[in-house]
Amino acid sequence: MLDPRTIDSESEVRPGPRESLQPAELALALARDYLLSLQCADGHWRGLLQTNVTMDAEDVLLREFLGIRDAERLTRTGAWIRSQQQPDGSWANFTGGPGDLSTTIEAYWALKLAGDEPGAEHMQRAAAWARERGGPRRARVFTHIWMALFGLWPWDEVPALPPEMMFLPSWVPLNPYDFGCWARQTAVALTIVRAHRPVRDMPATLKELGPGAPAERPRPATLTGRGLDLLDRLLRRYEHRPIAPLRRTALRAAERWVVQRQEADGSWGGIQPPWVYSLMALQLQGYPLDHPVMRAGLDGLDVFGADHEGFQWLEACQSPVWDTALAIMALADGGTEREDARLVRAAEWLLREQVTGVSGDWAVKRPRLAPGGWGFEYHNLNYPDIDDTAICALALRRVEHPEPERVELAVQRGVDWIVGMQSAGGGWGAFDADNTRTLIRKLPFCDFGEVIDPPSADVTAHAVEALAREHAPEAGASAATGLEWLLSEQEADGSWFGRWGVNYVYGTSAALCALAEAGLSGDDPRVRRAVKWLEEHQSADGGWGEDCRSYVDPAWIGRGESTASQTAWALLGLHAAGEPRSDSAARGIDWLVSTQRPDGGWDEPQYTGTGFPGDFYINYHLYRVVFPVMALGRWLRS
Repeated sequence: MLDPRTIDSESEVRPGPRESLQPAELALALARDYLLSLQCADGHWRGLLQTNVTMDAEDVLLREFLGIRDAERLTRTGAWIRSQQQPDGSWANFTGGPGDLSTTIEAYWALKLAGDEPGAEHMQRAAAWARERGGPRRARVFTHIWMALFGLWPWDEVPALPPEMMFLPSWVPLNPYDFGCWARQTAVALTIVRAHRPVRDMPATLKELGPGAPAERPRPATLTGRGLDLLDRLLRRYEHRPIAPLRRTALRAAERWVVQRQEADGSWGGIQPPWVYSLMALQLQGYPLDHPVMRAGLDGLDVFGADHEGFQWLEACQSPVWDTALAIMALADGGTEREDARLVRAAEWLLREQVTGVSGDWAVKRPRLAPGGWGFEYHNLNYPDIDDTAICALALRRVEHPEPERVELAVQRGVDWIVGMQSAGGGWGAFDADNTRTLIRKLPFCDFGEVIDPPSADVTAHAVEALAREHAPEAGASAATGLEWLLSEQEADGSWFGRWGVNYVYGTSAALCALAEAGLSGDDPRVRRAVKWLEEHQSADGGWGEDCRSYVDPAWIGRGESTASQTAWALLGLHAAGEPRSDSAARGIDWLVSTQRPDGGWDEPQYTGTGFPGDFYINYHLYRVVFPVMALGRWLRS
């Protein structure tokens, strides 16, 4: 459930004489105290992580599939889904965004199961909106899979994903390791579900949403697309008469793969999609609900349920390692002493979270590399990532720990792992090295979200920033190669793309911090172009904002309602570029000061985190605090 915290006396807001402080200093002090008040007793931080209502709708559908409907939970979940409906009847994938057809269909469906009558005004608005956009036949593949599970869509019209793919070696195209780790775990579980083709009884239909029969598939425009479409058609025919011994062996191999990757908290990867499909897959393979694997999985889902403002909703994942490392950096920037007990306790928590004894899927490409990364979640041993590892290394260097040799060993392990995970071109992806085979994106199955993990500017920037602070020759050489790749990725207008944060404001800020740490001067022409881009995209109110639509519509690049996190990112970038008397920065600081709440935080309903560009976005509730503290601290202490 939502963040049970025991705040000890050290973490409480400590009032003091602040009447003489300047407005920005006062804002920083209030924000710093507020951030400290959120620290858990064991030293870590975890802010809520909010996504869209497909998480909640699919949780409802999962429980229907498994036969474990919980009436009280369903009532609370229904209330949450209802509260997120937009005036036009749709549900969006981020606050203020356009309605999404598949999200709307799944939300409507969940509300029917919660007891909402189709004749109710809000349901009629949703149905009308869905009908106008083509209804269920125009939904994405994952919605069609959910419909097929309950007899509302023919399994023959779901793209093929045979479990026999488990036998493809990693060098053969379309093998499981061609997928990014999040998609890989989902795909392997779905090979089992797709092979069983289950149909559960379902009292609710979706006929009022419009055409439910499959539409004729458009002919792919490219030769590659037509080849993959033909392969999909052939595999669908094979699904009707698979080679029985091969199919049984493949299903057992996929089942073992799934079971081996369950995390200690019962999840798969600590994220909702593979978790849900893995539970269904294992039940179809004969695992009863009281089997330890199933029990752990279901119990873990309950922990991801957030009771917030009277509603029940499901976090798609949780981010304690990321949040804690960022909080350490922010507090250090904000003036908290390096030896402060609260920072030491946070560093101690991070040290315990390092993955040192487990080699996950990343080792398929790097079999001789020793583990040493950090994951995103509480229990994410199979999937540490480069981004968290870089930020953890940066954070640990900001703390005066009583056992410096432990910190040194941990940072060195992390640095060695980052160096070893560098992709061939010089950049870094998030979870895997050289996960760049784009063919898999073109599979008919892959119509939602990014399915590979190529190097990105933001992750590479964080890796370069971390490595540039180290003195080992290997780190320096790796940082130099990464810097070269990063500079090659700068857009013509001076910005950088943001893969994991929205969007060019995030990428540009991260890149400028890396360039500064790597030694590029503020008058370097590439730095000046980036500064110019940030200044040109500052909002009239003094803040910065960038809408999630910037991933699909260039008109939104660098544009949107000003937010605390994005304003802070821009300020961090300007600071790294060496803009001590920048009017643009002064206006950004004024915006943060003027919009701060009395408790020291900021309101930020906008989504500024990215899961899949163009499809899936995240509202990290801690971003609205941690980044302003970091930005104000750096500007006021410089």
